[in-house]
Amino acid sequence: MSPPRYADVLIPVAVDRPYSYRVPDGLAVAPGDIVAVPLGNRVAIGAVWHLRDEPGGISHNRLKDIAGRYDVVPVPHEVRRLVDWIADYTLAPRGMVLRMAMRDPEQLAPPRPRIGVRVTGQPPSRPTPSRAKVLALMADGLARPKSEAAREAGVSVGVIDGLVDDGALEAITLAPEAAGLPLDPAHAPAALNPAQKDAALAIEDAVAAGGFEVFLVDGVTGSGKTEVYFEAVAEALRQGRQTLILVPEIALTTQFLDRFAARFGHRPAAWHSGVGATRRARVWTGVATGEVKVVVGARSALFLPFAALGLVVVDEEHEQAYKQDDGVHYHARDMAVVRARLHDIPVVLASATPSVESRVNADRGRYRRLILPERFGGFDMPAISTVDLKTRGAPTGRWISPALELAMRETLAAGDQSLLFLNRRGYAPLTLCRTCGERVQCPNCTAWLVDHRFRRRLICHHCGFSMPPPTECPKCEAADSFVACGPGVERLAEECATLFPGTRLLILSSDMAGGVERIRQEIEAVAKGEADIVIGTQLVAKGHNFPHLALVGVIDADLGLSNGDPRAGERTFQLLQQVVGRAGRAKDGSRALIQTHQPAHPIIDAIVRGDREAFYAAEIAMREEAGLPPYGRLAALVVSAEAQADAFGYARAIMRAAPAGTDVRLLGPAEAPLALVRGRHRVRLLARSARAFDMSGWLRAWLSSVEAPRGNVRLEIDVDPQSFL
Repeated sequence: MSPPRYADVLIPVAVDRPYSYRVPDGLAVAPGDIVAVPLGNRVAIGAVWHLRDEPGGISHNRLKDIAGRYDVVPVPHEVRRLVDWIADYTLAPRGMVLRMAMRDPEQLAPPRPRIGVRVTGQPPSRPTPSRAKVLALMADGLARPKSEAAREAGVSVGVIDGLVDDGALEAITLAPEAAGLPLDPAHAPAALNPAQKDAALAIEDAVAAGGFEVFLVDGVTGSGKTEVYFEAVAEALRQGRQTLILVPEIALTTQFLDRFAARFGHRPAAWHSGVGATRRARVWTGVATGEVKVVVGARSALFLPFAALGLVVVDEEHEQAYKQDDGVHYHARDMAVVRARLHDIPVVLASATPSVESRVNADRGRYRRLILPERFGGFDMPAISTVDLKTRGAPTGRWISPALELAMRETLAAGDQSLLFLNRRGYAPLTLCRTCGERVQCPNCTAWLVDHRFRRRLICHHCGFSMPPPTECPKCEAADSFVACGPGVERLAEECATLFPGTRLLILSSDMAGGVERIRQEIEAVAKGEADIVIGTQLVAKGHNFPHLALVGVIDADLGLSNGDPRAGERTFQLLQQVVGRAGRAKDGSRALIQTHQPAHPIIDAIVRGDREAFYAAEIAMREEAGLPPYGRLAALVVSAEAQADAFGYARAIMRAAPAGTDVRLLGPAEAPLALVRGRHRVRLLARSARAFDMSGWLRAWLSSVEAPRGNVRLEIDVDPQSFL
């Protein structure tokens, strides 16, 4: 039988279908292979999607030949199916989904040889103290990279080069650095309590047996969920299978990698935007060959080409960070479940505050819920109480109430740490003129500029625009009339420095200078007890283990309850529950004080009473009555343009083309809550249907009858939106 003569090649650009090419004689290609193909007047890189014996209705003479095949890792069958699934579900162009699952062949080229040095036994012609330190280090006969030898000896690389030139050291080629170090499933298993043992055994059995099953590990903060799924990872290692562990924030990875190394002897491979290009290429290839057994990564790790995937874990599955809101709008948690199903393997979703969707799936029997009701090590949950800001609030110009101040003084006296949580970056969220009330707004967005006092800038958190604080009001021309309104974490730090002089203060916020590396160092410093008072945004709620933390103070618990987002209640509950749960993970007697104007609010009340079930029961009942997810389907269509009239015009044209019928209710067009972002006006439509309705198919049929947007008009589609801004 002759080999297929035609190939459909998907190119990682904004196209939804593969292009057809001839397979030239003498070139063997298979589905998933990375090939070079002519596209217009250039050569493009793509992946073979299908092979055919017939040209598929296109004249043979009109087809161009594949230019060549790259000897690199192909796109595996399961990943190609995942790309198709995501494209069909989200309505994103198939090529844009492929872009997340493909690497440029040049990035996957073999790494350059590693050059090291070792002693020759020949003494240097000119001994010096620096050279003596190097030779003493190298006397063990081991070869080391030049930079490593210089660092260990405490000298410059020039000293190493001088010894090579002098013949005392010789340069040799080192073996390539391993993509993944060997992991030992029996290295240091944790002593689990009975609930943990039962949960771990259930997942281990599923890994050993194979087959698709979703586990929801639902445990209170500090209950040892990580230790439970580590035992499932150990079982996958014993089976010779690979594991993918998704985490919501790369700032979490350092502490997590250390815990992993303590359990399995070495760190797993890491995959996120902070990993260098060379290391990423090595991990990509190691995953494809099976050399890398475990990967811990952000949502993009979902598309790695695993050779023998046996388990998928989604840690902190409730986190909004798993939803990608630009480009392809997909939710990594949901797509992790899809990928596990495509591989026919188990998937573990872990959280102390599961999403309502996951909780309903567990209640319906679609997911298997494993409950961990107690903290690992037997420590008590913190005692939680409220501070009613209407009657016991802070003095004017301050944000820490007397009750919280007293609790902090007692905590400091005991030598323990306090955490103040306020989900506002910067110094103050608003700057206004005391004379005329003018507010400083971003020129590109519907948003006030945030005062970042440490940087001496007013910054927009949506587009990045920044400016120095104005010296006079542009409206009334009053000099030095602008005042900061409301608190941010920087202002809270200023207040703490006044109230508690001499204490070690540390701010944990994603926009502080130094980026991710600084955040990692500061998280480690908190864990080691090197700060007395920690002031943080939602970054502090993301699974960190702070063993010295005895007090949590929530400065303004009402922040998330006042907007019209249907998920506002769920997010507020999750955030506050996670923040409060940072306290007392390694000692008893911890406490939390929640400052609020609404102490009787059902969400605040459920947290104070420790009654998670009351919250879930009320939230699920509300969602069911309103037909909101998971009892209904939503899709957001956002039209943006440089001119507001163009955005509204195209949005109305879409509405006129909507299919008749009552299966879907359409709302809009209306200005989005953030009506202007980065200089583009935004108009939103919202489609709502019953849960069983094929929303993706309906949208595809609807939009196929609409003329594509022209000029600077853009249309974004978000099926199952998480944000309503």
